[in-house]
Amino acid sequence: MTGKVILIPTVLADEDQALETIPPYILDGIRQCQVFFAENEKTARRFFKKIWKEMVIDDYKWYTIHKAEDEVKEAFGSHLKNGQTIGIVSEAGCPGVADPGQLLVERAQQLGATVHPLVGPSSILLALMASGMNGQCFQFNGYLPIDNAARKKSLKDLEAEMQKKNCTQIFIETPYRNNQLVKDILSTCRNESRLCIAVDITASTQSIITKTVQQWKQQPLPELHKRPAIFLLGRP
Repeated sequence: MTGKVILIPTVLADEDQALETIPPYILDGIRQCQVFFAENEKTARRFFKKIWKEMVIDDYKWYTIHKAEDEVKEAFGSHLKNGQTIGIVSEAGCPGVADPGQLLVERAQQLGATVHPLVGPSSILLALMASGMNGQCFQFNGYLPIDNAARKKSLKDLEAEMQKKNCTQIFIETPYRNNQLVKDILSTCRNESRLCIAVDITASTQSIITKTVQQWKQQPLPELHKRPAIFLLGRP
């Protein structure tokens, strides 16, 4: 009998108040598992101990996902074929969404396993909800190119599509490059376009603010260095 996969969401911020975003039934999902595949084993273990203090971490089999290399996918498939229940845990938020766990979920689908996603915080959706931008049509674009010229071209392309389709464009950046990305947005995009900067979502320092590009230019820019952020572009 093929096993089952449970997609276990985790907190977006490493502070106690972020635990409020985790529904109580997540603990029931964790208790069903015999094996865990985690993007970051250390933070996953710490998260589990916060919501289940009695958990004996070493009683479970653990794997680190990385980019779901062949040996990881092989181990994953082997546990499923043995009928075990596997938990997949992202570094932050929901597994499989902007997350290497997607490759394991793909393998589970190929094997005909039951995949059970649990509700939890998603920085992408929370930012969209609070932005005031179009939630009927939106697109997540992941990371933009690192090369400066390529990144600016990508911003122009996203803005053009946003204008044509009234489709909110959502993207992220490596936290230590956030400040440069904001500068590139302000120097590349039209003054009338709306930009939402959502930072430290669910943390005590959370800030989700939408202004036009022109309005952002007229004030001191927020300090975003090494802070997790989501960026959204919307039509006026």
